[in-house]
Amino acid sequence: MGENRDTNGTIRVLLADDHTMFREGLAGILASYGGMEVVAEVPNDGEATRLVGETHPDAVVMQVQMPFEKAREALRKMRSFSPSPKVIVVTMFENPRYVRELMELGASAFLVKSSSAEHLVAAVRAAVFDPTTRNVVVGMPRGMLEGTQEGVESVLSARELELLLLASRGLSNRQIANRITLAEATVKRHMANVFSKMGVSSRGEAARKALSEGWITIEEITVEDDGG
Repeated sequence: MGENRDTNGTIRVLLADDHTMFREGLAGILASYGGMEVVAEVPNDGEATRLVGETHPDAVVMQVQMPFEKAREALRKMRSFSPSPKVIVVTMFENPRYVRELMELGASAFLVKSSSAEHLVAAVRAAVFDPTTRNVVVGMPRGMLEGTQEGVESVLSARELELLLLASRGLSNRQIANRITLAEATVKRHMANVFSKMGVSSRGEAARKALSEGWITIEEITVEDDGG
């Protein structure tokens, strides 16, 4: 159990989501179930990381968007706090290949935004109160998750899928490298691995196959991107 929890057992929650209405809706949901207190609401994971050190929440409910670089950094920083909060990732992207890396970085639960309020509350409570609970995934059939395991040559890694998505948005290797702070040569090598695994020879082919297989979606390609 978190060392910062109120003596009456109330779970202290920090919310991070860039959609104000959605964030306020989450706050209302958590408050309506009782036993939870929203200690802060912020629009992004950077602000969330800063406030974790000030408010010491038991749990952080954090939106994650592609690409993952900011989320990776936020999760690493949150793990550095002692005690560190439990992190419940909420996302609109239902691709199961994102799950493994987020869990390895310290997320306690992964929920798609179509999950119910009951699922959200249960995930928060399980993460905080049950130390044996690990890697809760809500919103995707178990069969869809089986392909996220490493050791399958044809499965793209989370990093490769991230680069494939950026390439599908029309970014060049150089633009991708600048975007997620990698060497251009590293991006080129990753993209070569993507083409080899997918059995394609161009970005257009890769994008079309990824769409047809459901690895990425039109919404992910066309989602508004602030370039951060």
